[in-house]
Amino acid sequence: MSKLKRTHTSGQLRVTDVNSAVTLAGWVSSVRDHGGLIFIDLRDRYGITQVVFNPNRGKGLYDTAGQLRPEYVVTVRGVVSARPAGTVNANLDTGEIEVCADTLEILNKSETPPFEITDESKVSLELRLKHRYLDLRRSAMQKRLIFRHKVCQAIREYLDRLNFVDIETPVLTKSTPEGARDYLVPSRVNLGKFYALPQSPQLFKQILMVAGYDRYFQIVRCFRDEDLRAQRQPEFTQMDMEMSFVDEDDIIQVIEGLMETIFEKIIGRKIITPFPRLSYREAMASYGCDAPDLRFGMKIKDVSDIVQKSDFKVFLETVRSGGQVRGINANGCSKYSRKDIDDLTAFVGQFGAKGLAWFKVEETGLSSSITKFFPAEIQEKLQKHMEAQKGDLLLFVADKPRVVSQSLAQLRLHLGQKNKLIDTSLFNFSWVVDFPLFDYNDEVKRYEALHHPFTSPHPDDLPSLEEKPLEVKARAYDLVLNGVELGGGSIRIHTPEVQQRVFRLLGIDDESASMKFGFLLDALKYGAPPHGGIALGVDRMVTLLLQLDDIREVIAFPKTQKATCLMTNAPSEVDAQQLNELGIRLA
Repeated sequence: MSKLKRTHTSGQLRVTDVNSAVTLAGWVSSVRDHGGLIFIDLRDRYGITQVVFNPNRGKGLYDTAGQLRPEYVVTVRGVVSARPAGTVNANLDTGEIEVCADTLEILNKSETPPFEITDESKVSLELRLKHRYLDLRRSAMQKRLIFRHKVCQAIREYLDRLNFVDIETPVLTKSTPEGARDYLVPSRVNLGKFYALPQSPQLFKQILMVAGYDRYFQIVRCFRDEDLRAQRQPEFTQMDMEMSFVDEDDIIQVIEGLMETIFEKIIGRKIITPFPRLSYREAMASYGCDAPDLRFGMKIKDVSDIVQKSDFKVFLETVRSGGQVRGINANGCSKYSRKDIDDLTAFVGQFGAKGLAWFKVEETGLSSSITKFFPAEIQEKLQKHMEAQKGDLLLFVADKPRVVSQSLAQLRLHLGQKNKLIDTSLFNFSWVVDFPLFDYNDEVKRYEALHHPFTSPHPDDLPSLEEKPLEVKARAYDLVLNGVELGGGSIRIHTPEVQQRVFRLLGIDDESASMKFGFLLDALKYGAPPHGGIALGVDRMVTLLLQLDDIREVIAFPKTQKATCLMTNAPSEVDAQQLNELGIRLA
């Protein structure tokens, strides 16, 4: 332990501190020997201060300073001085001063790091994750994690003012089918049995409502054992909340107030509330997805009725077999070459589309290799319906509704980015509401919950729950920011009768329901209040607020896309004794 105790941080000193005796502690960021004077930049998470070692203050001190290398940990005592004229560094908050050292203590040496600890160094993500303890020393990473901390603090303060109670829920719990695979944890005390890590606190927060805690929240770790895609991690953080005696509008109002607070307090921007609301049907029809980016136009249009009067077999056969023909108007893109269009065709092929039909809009009308199959009257109707002008490019996909939606949704975003139609300085919020309660899985021939099985059907649709399940609306709502689902929630089922009806439609019989969710069904029998809630992804929120592209940039210790930790080499094998204690034998 150093005998020198830090009095100031390396980002604290100013010209008002000149002639003060100070002690600093931190890491050597750089060393410069100017022939008679040695300068170092001393760094901690608060900033950088220049320290000067002069041989006139003692040869031993000067010789010790000569041993310093980047990332050595030191404490320095000295006197604050104003920098000489012409040497002020306007890029540093401490750039007008320096510390003239009279004492130096090396607390720890450092080997040469595998990369330079600066924001400017170009380092592969793999190397950064392997040496995350070094990567986290960089100013950019420290600022991001501090920003995340401030966002979480703003959430806590806002919800505390509204009488929400922060209550922890179990990390070791029962495995329940909620969507993704559970991470399983074997029990040594109860051999052959397993805990699961929670995908969310869903069941526990509902039970807290039954218990009378009418306003609950938690900034909580969640776990999903699923194949990872961009912006997903096996463990993630969400702001989870639940309220009793409320409807959808109450929850939406609380969340809009939370967003206003975060934006104003953390980034100093005002946002306009209430946020616009789109029905699920409208979002899918106009944007092809349930998390639309509303920062630009280029809506999707359905032309199935119009093209039925054409002679183009691909369109005719698709519509007759129950498919759709829909398209987008790429304004001003008629200059695209055939190769450009071929590239777009290959792009939509990634999402299942078998082809991409196109027309260029010219002075005399539509131009394409398939124009001959469309009579002049049909061409005119297409132009009018697509709001086409000279210089536009009309692009169409004909296929099953799901393929058409996904292909055109991705094509719209691709063209929006390619043609710089998106104002990246905007933060555009919207709500998507009136989701269907169920989806139908053609592969396994059964209904599935579009959100989760505890979402309440709309009261008006309850009488037709069993007869027309695909027409039943859910009391669900998703918050979307710049085309990214920030979070979702719903009013929950609060009576055991309705919950059992939903379970049965999902193929969960009474016996299975009792085995998997018996504790919830039992709780609903004892005076469960009407309740609902929402969960917002904290990692995603912070990533979007900082306008970054990768959520790993705001997580201290993230995993790779193969769910591995390069720093600790997790997951790893365990020894035979541990497996024997758990009663586990590997195949």
